[in-house]
Amino acid sequence: MAANGIKNIFLAASVPLPERDPKYIETADIVAIREAVIALCTVVLPTNRLIWGGHPSITPLIYYVMDRLDLNIQNHVRLYQSRFFESKFPKDNNKFENIILTENTGEIESSKLLMREKMLSNEFAFGIFIGGMDGVEEEFQLFTKYHPGIPVLPIGSTGAAARILFEKNRETLALDKRLLEDYTYISLYKDVLIEKLK
Repeated sequence: MAANGIKNIFLAASVPLPERDPKYIETADIVAIREAVIALCTVVLPTNRLIWGGHPSITPLIYYVMDRLDLNIQNHVRLYQSRFFESKFPKDNNKFENIILTENTGEIESSKLLMREKMLSNEFAFGIFIGGMDGVEEEFQLFTKYHPGIPVLPIGSTGAAARILFEKNRETLALDKRLLEDYTYISLYKDVLIEKLK
């Protein structure tokens, strides 16, 4: 947590691709994924910091909210990217001042792992998991490994990896059933996230 009281919220999210593992796309709710990300940014960005690994389906949504809020909140976002994907970075990356670029090891998996390890070396108050594929599941495993005891919220209603994570962990982590059933994301975040950050 920063000295100024801003708390870090980790986000792992993506929109599943049809050509990838069908177990993700079959349950993915694309509208819910977008709405859940937009609502999270709307609730978190004014007073806390969102940290995420850049994804072309998510980064533009985060910038959209920043632009709509019309606030000088560049210090409330921190985007991590691996140089392995430099040729594929979305144009929206250029709109963020706080981008951490990690080394290209020459191999995709080790490059991604290096980026994730550096990203997760921050202190966090919460981890949020929305939609996604295998990468979201991997980041969940790493987050809970490096930050045991820090609350995690897999937003199961968005389907895909988040739903799998919710079902796998609902009993051991005593997850609120609203994470699976509630689509009013702003009120959900205010109840299960913001109230605990005060």
